[in-house]
This record gives sequence, C-alpha cells and structure tokens, in this order.
Amino acid sequence: MTGRILVVDDQPLNVKLLEAKLTREYYDVLTARGGAEAICMAVEERPDLILLDVMMPDMDGYEVCRHLREQPETMHIPIVMVTALSDTADRVVGLEAGADDFLTKPVDDLALFARVRSLLRFKVTFDELRLRLGVNDGAVLGNQALRWGELVEGARVLLLEDFDSRARFMAEALADHHHVDVVATEADALRMAESGDYAVIVISLSLEDIDGLRVASQLRSRPATRMVPILVLIEDGDLERLAKALDLGVTDYVMSPVDRNELIARVRMQVRRKHYQDRLRSDIETSVSMATLDELTRLHNRRYLMTYLAREFERARSNNKPLTLMVLDVDHFKVVNDTYGHVSGDIVLVELGRRMLQATRSTDLSARYGGEEFVVVMPETPIAIACAVAERLRQMIAEKPFAAGAGNPELPITISIGVAALNPGCANPEALFQAADQALYRAKDLGRNRVETAAGPQD
Repeated sequence: MTGRILVVDDQPLNVKLLEAKLTREYYDVLTARGGAEAICMAVEERPDLILLDVMMPDMDGYEVCRHLREQPETMHIPIVMVTALSDTADRVVGLEAGADDFLTKPVDDLALFARVRSLLRFKVTFDELRLRLGVNDGAVLGNQALRWGELVEGARVLLLEDFDSRARFMAEALADHHHVDVVATEADALRMAESGDYAVIVISLSLEDIDGLRVASQLRSRPATRMVPILVLIEDGDLERLAKALDLGVTDYVMSPVDRNELIARVRMQVRRKHYQDRLRSDIETSVSMATLDELTRLHNRRYLMTYLAREFERARSNNKPLTLMVLDVDHFKVVNDTYGHVSGDIVLVELGRRMLQATRSTDLSARYGGEEFVVVMPETPIAIACAVAERLRQMIAEKPFAAGAGNPELPITISIGVAALNPGCANPEALFQAADQALYRAKDLGRNRVETAAGPQD
C-alpha cells in the first residue's frame, strides 16, 4: 500500500535515512526540519502519515502532536513518534498527546514498515468514510464539532487472557474508565465479541492453548467484528510476531510486562478512534436515510419512489411480469389542517403511514409522494390482488378514527385509492403513474372513500 509520509526531524542525517528507507518501499516522502514547518506542511499537504521526532529545538514533538490533533484539517492523520527516548513514561506522554505509536531509535525496519502499513490501512478506511459523508476536514459530525481531547469513557472492552494474575491486573487498570469483560477461551471470546457492542478487544498472544493471532484473524473476517479495534499483548522484542499481527489487521499493541498507564493510554486511543468512526458511520446512515425517507412519515420519499418505480417498470417489462401501482389521497385533508392545525394534520399523516405498512405486504413499497398523497408500488402483483390489498387498506383507515393531538377529538379519516397495472399501452413509468392518478380522481368524483382502477370501478 502506497501513501504520502511526512518525516519530521531536525537532524538531516535522520531525515535522509528514513527518506531512503521509505522511498525504497515506494512511499512518497515529504520532509520537514522542525515543528512549525511540520504543522504548516501537514495542513497544506495533508499527508497520509507523519513520522515525528520528539526532540526538536523550536517545538518538541509532543507539542506538535497536540497542535495537529486540535486542528480539524489534521486531527485524523496517523502520527508515529520516532525518538531516542525509551522510557515508558515518555511513550505514555506521546500517546496521551495523540500519537498512534512510539518507535525507539534506531528504528527496526520490520517494526517500522509493519506499523506504517497498519496505520495507512486505517487512514484509507477513515478517508473513505469521510468522503462518503462529504466531510472535507473531519471537523464536524452530526452538527457537532469533534475535539481530540474530548473524554470518551464507559466503553465496553473484551479481554482474552488465561493468565489469572495478568488478567486481573489489566481488568483493574481499565475498569476505572471502561466496562471490562474477561474471557479465557477462544470460543467465549468469539461468542461474546459477536454478541456484545465492544469498543476494543484486547488479546494476549501468550495464551497457553490458544493461538491469539488466529483469534484476531477470525475477528477480522466476521462482519460483526470486522471494524472493532484489536489490541494485542505481546512479549517485548518479539518483532516478527508483532509485524504479523499488524499485517493481520491488529490495530495496536502493548508490550509485556504491561505498564498500567501505557495500557490505559493505548486503549483510550482505540476507544477514541472507534468513537469517531462510529459517529461517521452514524452520520452516513442518517444522510442516506434523509435521501431516501420522508422525514415526517418515515416512508420512502418521492425521489426514492420514482427511482424504484423506474427500475421495477423495466424489470417487469423485460421479464414479462405484472406490476401494479396504487395512488391514494386523504379525503378532505384540508379541513383537518384548517380546523385543527398543521400539527394535527402531521399526526394524521404519520398514523396513515403506519397503517399503510400494516395493510400492505413486505414485498410492496410504500412512499409519500407529497402532501397527503401516497403511493404503493406492488411488483409481480396482478391487479385483482392489488385491488384486494387496496380495499383492505381503505377499510383499515375508515374503521378506526385517528388521534389528532392533545385537546382534539379523534377524527374520522377516509382515503380514495386509484389502482393501475402495467399493460402494453404504458410506454414508461410516468404513464403508469398517470393511469393510477386518473383512477384516483375518478374515485374522488364518485364520492370518495373508494377504490377505482384505470379500467373502471371495482364493484
């Protein structure tokens, strides 16, 4: 996987070394010699990943990292700190500042490239979500501004560990901020992971009778757990296994012996990432819903209806299958709005939509065309059956009065329905719709609260 990587270091030799290594692996490399320059380049160039030195004269890496995480243009870019500092406390400071990882100089090539590949995969996934939502800077989701430092607590964490003392230690460390479930078998881990809404899954790779990497691989292959962050516990210095884990889709790792603060910081990072991705996906689902559903009744809207009708029209003609269309209108709806107000009118329309879904079949598509006019598309349905469904709907509406809001009496509501079936005279979906609409007007002219077809009355 290729990508644009920004290398930040005030030492030219270090920059050239990393640049040469990355270029050999076909990455596009940008370079900056200080913190201020790095911030400007990150904003202007939008790299896919940043390798950031900690010790720089103008601004240390921690400060640069915090600044990048606070900016909407750069907050989603993965950051790996590369430094000669090796103390656990230094790693924790870097992770708390927003770094995704902390590599110690001299950097091992195997660990470096495994981490680069892993984080670039994450960046691609994140960018695809942002693109689908139309978010250019990642700053606003669901009309709320994202802040990197916002507290995300109370998440569910699943821990697979069969060494009791270490399991207790890790569970107690995380329990101050999250809900932790501990399991000791592969079967329990897979079962609970699929059934529970976990923000992070932690897997020990030192299990006695279980291959932790195989568990991670299975979790990545299952739809319910494919996007859940996985953090593995690995023995210090086991770089080959770490590289394998990252290539299998593991999101992060912590070395044994486990440092409490580092574990908390790494889990917090993954919870935060999951939180952001979930908000992106939620907003995507909301935008799709807004594009296809009527906001008031939650039936399909006119735009989706016409697209669906055109597709079913062509399919019916190509396969010589029946297609029937039902157009209905609320009788004297203007009187409801004028007498009781538009709020009461909306309540009536919502209930009408609910009853439509009850009276029609799962294979039918119910939609609000506009105002008090509704449409039901009935694929592979002869007109006789469609008329029976229409009559059932008419009776369901007329037999039980509608609530009209607090302080208002229940209202008797009726509907008129026009039904038309695809025939050789229908050249296009609009012609079929016009035939059903004409039948609707005939039902109104004949006294309302009745069903008419394009061919004549159904008495």
